[in-house]
Amino acid sequence: MNLESGYKLIEKAALESARLRKLVSESLGESLIDLAQTISAIFGSGGKLLICGNGGSAADSSHLATELIVRLTSERNRQSLPAIALSADSSILTAGGNDFGFDQIFARQVQGLGKPGDALMLISTSGNSANLLRAAETAREMNLLTVGLLGGKGGRLATLCDKKLIVPHNSTQRIQEEHIFLIHLMVELIESDLCG
Repeated sequence: MNLESGYKLIEKAALESARLRKLVSESLGESLIDLAQTISAIFGSGGKLLICGNGGSAADSSHLATELIVRLTSERNRQSLPAIALSADSSILTAGGNDFGFDQIFARQVQGLGKPGDALMLISTSGNSANLLRAAETAREMNLLTVGLLGGKGGRLATLCDKKLIVPHNSTQRIQEEHIFLIHLMVELIESDLCG
């Protein structure tokens, strides 16, 4: 690829991202505020947030858990908030995959760690991963709130989520960019809600 082609690719991606950011801000703002208030209430009543995803969404799960347990910025020093990224422990993932199958790796953890009053957040660009669908089904059976951070039209997972934020795009990288934007805003809103 020559320099001119490279710049055209960058410009196209930047414009596409800017248009999507505006759309997400306008169409998901109210739902994001509602979700942040719901999670704040869960934390306030002694519940926790379990988070799962595959691939880049697994990284986003860890990112979200980190922001909640540690803090978003040094400008607000607050207590740690209870969040667990279910994709972070390679021993659990490989043992669960080996003993029960890859589609059970998150459901098994929800069974062991979840309780009524908790929430399970499922992060997915497609909304169709078997292990996330099974985790959502398990969470619903156990009376956990199910939350989807999804893309496209939400996939099959959208029907299993009590609350959802769906980034309306088909490109995995554009969806993941907006997921991180929404994660950061959600944590900021939660911190404002709980800490003033």
